[in-house]
Amino acid sequence: MGWAGGDRNRAIEFYTLNAALCESLYTPLHMLEVALRNRIHQVMAATHGDTWYDLEAYQANPVQAEMLAKARQDIEDAKKEETPGRVVAALTFGYWTALLGKEYEDLWQQTLKDIARREDGKGLTRKAFSKPLAPIRTLRNRIAHHEPILYWSLPKHYEAILQLTTWLSPMAAEWCRDCSRFTQLYPQDGIALVKPEAAA
Repeated sequence: MGWAGGDRNRAIEFYTLNAALCESLYTPLHMLEVALRNRIHQVMAATHGDTWYDLEAYQANPVQAEMLAKARQDIEDAKKEETPGRVVAALTFGYWTALLGKEYEDLWQQTLKDIARREDGKGLTRKAFSKPLAPIRTLRNRIAHHEPILYWSLPKHYEAILQLTTWLSPMAAEWCRDCSRFTQLYPQDGIALVKPEAAA
C-alpha cells in the first residue's frame, strides 16, 4: 500500500502492473541466459573439450564447485544420464556470470572473448560485457522470487538485456524483440510511485 499512498485501488493497479512486467521480462531474461550458457559452452568446449567445467582452473570461484555438484545431483535425482548438455542446462545463471568475474580475466583474454561481438564486429572487454550482468542477475532473482521491481529503471535494464543478447546472438535478440511485450506494457510516462526507494 506504501506505493499507492494508502489508496487500495491504486495499490492493486501497481501490483497487477508489477506482475505483468515481470512476466514480460521473463522472455528476454530467458533468452539471455540460454544464449550466454550456450556461447560459453561452445567456445570452452572447442578449446578444452565438452567437460571443460570439470577442470580445476575453471572453478576459481568456490561457489562454482557447489553449483556444479548441485547440477549433477539434480540430474541424478531426475534419474537421467549425465551428459555435457544436461550439465550445461542444469547450471544456474550465477554459475555462468561467475565465469565473467575478474578472477577470469586471463580466460577472457585467451578464450571467452570469442563468445560475443559488438554490432560492428569489434571485440569486447570483459568489463564491458560483465558490468551490466550484475544488476540483470539481481533483477532476474527478484522476478523469480515474486518481489517488487517497479522501483527499478526497467527500460534501461530491458535495453541492457537486449544489448547483451545481441552481442551473443543477433538472431536471439531479434526473436526477443518480436516476442517480448515489455514495451507495450511499460507506461509511456513512466511509473509514478508515492514513496521513492533505492534501486539499481
